[in-house]
Amino acid sequence: MVFPERFSNLPDYAFPRLRKLLDVHPAGGEVIHMTIGEPQHPMPDFIGPILAESLAEFGKYPPNEGTPELLAAIGDWLHRRYGVRIDAAEQAMALNGTREGLFNALLALCPEKKGGKRPVVLMPNPFYQVYAVAALTIGAEPVYVPATADNGFLPDFGLLPSDILERTAVAYLCSPSNPQGAVASRDYWAGLLRLAEKHDFRIFADECYSEIWRTAPPPGVLEVAQETGADAERVLTFHSLSKRSNLPGLRSGFVAGGPGSIARIRQLRAYAGAPLPLPIQRVSERVWADEAHVEANRALYQEKYAAADEILEGVPGYEGPEGGFFLWLPVEDGEAAALKLWRETGVRVLPGGYLSREVEGFNPGQGYIRVAMVAPLEDMGRGLSRLRDCLYN
Repeated sequence: MVFPERFSNLPDYAFPRLRKLLDVHPAGGEVIHMTIGEPQHPMPDFIGPILAESLAEFGKYPPNEGTPELLAAIGDWLHRRYGVRIDAAEQAMALNGTREGLFNALLALCPEKKGGKRPVVLMPNPFYQVYAVAALTIGAEPVYVPATADNGFLPDFGLLPSDILERTAVAYLCSPSNPQGAVASRDYWAGLLRLAEKHDFRIFADECYSEIWRTAPPPGVLEVAQETGADAERVLTFHSLSKRSNLPGLRSGFVAGGPGSIARIRQLRAYAGAPLPLPIQRVSERVWADEAHVEANRALYQEKYAAADEILEGVPGYEGPEGGFFLWLPVEDGEAAALKLWRETGVRVLPGGYLSREVEGFNPGQGYIRVAMVAPLEDMGRGLSRLRDCLYN
């Protein structure tokens, strides 16, 4: 297969790279997987009966944008969670997971030129890799903005040169962030909205970790946009049931934003995408309407935050995340640390440099490892104890 030249400098995806690094060596102990952010907590127990009741609907073509009932459930959830009211029939669309939406929204909304020049797509560095692939697919220039300890692991887009900002069409931001677990405050969102207004670009807010938090629910971009009177067409938010509800295999999420933006995304889906099967939509309706399982899930993660804080107390540079379920742990070299940990203990983690790009000789993920806290509490604790003893003692 021949890929366009613009993909020539794209490295392998993180997990094939990890297999090449580790799998040529035997594990140094009982294997504990702490790499992939695949939730392991129980899924809601009402899923099975709803799916069984809906099986016959696999025999029908599903509606492109989502059933009226699912869209209504999404709108109701946004109001309960953020105090935001939208016309969900016009301002939301069901997604096959957020990755589909984060990719296709850029195809639907990024102009071929901005100011007569190649458009720019901003993203934090490190970042979810689909942001860069989407930018490269449409021929935009991805600009990787460092998210480091010095800026609270949230990129300062406002420090970019004015010629870059004037070419910017879209800025991606994940909050709570993957991999660092940093939460964008109301002031941060408001500042980004002002910057977007000044330079006329859209914000794509990847908020799929929004329901996993330590002390307080993270502010959402839609509520800050409403509070500040920002143009609804300037913002899109992306949410998922994968993390919130421990349903990564359901591949169900949504995008919400201005009606003009959603109309264009729906149009692309009509030509080049696939809507969620109706039984999946029926399950999703019920899951967005239920908060009890979300609260129980959050309590389990809060136990894990406390356990990580206790086990890693005293580790130089350790900071427990404010949200999400990853630890972003400082090491001298991420690849070397991941390999040492695997060969000596059997604990499997991801080098931070696999999630970021080198810019002007600096890779902000190189001195970190990402550790997923998705395993059962006892297994996670055992893995973190081995990690601490291997890398920090």
